[in-house]
Amino acid sequence: MKPTHDVAVIGGGPVGTGLAIDLAQRGMCVALVERYLEPQKVPKGQNMTQRSLEHIDAWGCEPQMRAARLTPRGVANGGLVTYGTILSDYAYDFMPRESVQPFYGQAVDRMPQYRTEAVLRARAAELDGIDTMYGWAFDGLTQDADGVTVGIKAHKGAATDTIRARYVVGCDGSKSGVRTAAEITQTLSDHDRKMVLLVFTSPVLHDILGEHYAARAFYNAMAPELDGYWRFLGRVDGRTEWFFHAPVPPDTTRENTDFAALLHAAVGRPFDLDVTYVGFWDLRFALADTYRAGRVLIAGDACHSHPPYGGYGINTGFEDARNLGWKLAATVQGWAGPDLLDSYDAERRPVFASTDRDFIRRFIEEDRAFLARHAPSDPDFAQVWAARNEGASEVFAFAPNYEGSPIIGGEGRPSAKGDHRFAARAGHHLAPRALLDGRSTYQALGPGFTLFDFGAGLAEDLAAAAQTRGVPLAVVTDTFDGERRDYEARAILVRPDGYVAWAGDTGEARTILSRATGT
Repeated sequence: MKPTHDVAVIGGGPVGTGLAIDLAQRGMCVALVERYLEPQKVPKGQNMTQRSLEHIDAWGCEPQMRAARLTPRGVANGGLVTYGTILSDYAYDFMPRESVQPFYGQAVDRMPQYRTEAVLRARAAELDGIDTMYGWAFDGLTQDADGVTVGIKAHKGAATDTIRARYVVGCDGSKSGVRTAAEITQTLSDHDRKMVLLVFTSPVLHDILGEHYAARAFYNAMAPELDGYWRFLGRVDGRTEWFFHAPVPPDTTRENTDFAALLHAAVGRPFDLDVTYVGFWDLRFALADTYRAGRVLIAGDACHSHPPYGGYGINTGFEDARNLGWKLAATVQGWAGPDLLDSYDAERRPVFASTDRDFIRRFIEEDRAFLARHAPSDPDFAQVWAARNEGASEVFAFAPNYEGSPIIGGEGRPSAKGDHRFAARAGHHLAPRALLDGRSTYQALGPGFTLFDFGAGLAEDLAAAAQTRGVPLAVVTDTFDGERRDYEARAILVRPDGYVAWAGDTGEARTILSRATGT
């Protein structure tokens, strides 16, 4: 059967819709299959990093996304960690992502996932290359040497249909049917913790917190009985709507639990509230053992899932989409080398493994150890509590990079752990620096590869090599002066996802381009 689409994306949440947009903007014909007719109004995936807003900008809807924010601009995007209860004598700042702003071309933002999804849906509707199939669910697949046949069924009703695509990407969540159908296994680490998610309104909680703290986006309370896990309170809007995560006993149900009392205990005092949503989830880590099985790939929560610690979830999923989009388009369009599509797994899977190991699990383990050793009754507790945040480096250290990947080369291994510098390094995100024409290098990036030539003399040869192979390339020339000297390289080739493919003063154009495109 002849393909009707270049790519079928299963799952139209933010990651799937972002990927569909990315592909359509690159000339792909995309089928986007999503079971729900409207975004589901559950406030998750709230914190979006600078990097995620760079993706949103690349997808053509950054102003609309900013306008969809619910939380007032004066509320800090970071949070607080407190001891015992949320109202506490012991608190310190956590995850102040604004501190790394100079290294990115967009600022952080915050909004519930259903608002993010609504903006992305509106953008997808503007693109002729996307066939949106809302109200349809995945119903199996078969793949062969030429493509994949996907069965779909009405989410409500008995209707069925099929799609034929060259490639399929499952963005259908942690219980991914695509992952199961493609026989992609997972490595699971179950923490044996039942968690509750509450959504509630309160006319007074904002003011109660304001008596103790400047307004924050979220508040994490750690306590000895939690064994290193958190009670997590976050804002949905700026004043009255909130969400709350916490460990609960295994036999907890909607019927046998006083959730208002649970919230009062977590905050540290009673207050007026109305619970509007109750949900449960299991605290576990999961990582797919591969992100690709032939012509079937997975992205977002279908690849990886973890507790909502640190706001990594939606941001990691967006990075999956941006990494995969250009590689799939290159493969379909014929300018990818044989190793390019496999580099998606080689780059993104180790990054999540590092996010899990070096950040989320470390938070839990370090908090557990601290709680076992220290208590407010200790004479030096105030001192050791304050020392926990001295030189806190989580934000600066979270710098996903692809050092040593098959299309980057060199030593090292892709990791979420790194640092923030202006120096241009292969495998790292390119920080913005000023150009003579008044733009930043971020603003000068094209949709394909971009070569910045600051007097290295590579522009002509690399442009010719790109034209010969059909590789989309924009060339920006400038002097090696001013802020551009911070790059410590006279030539920088930037990939379509904003990562540096190569940086140096001299190089052979065909070799540089061949490596970057997976040849």
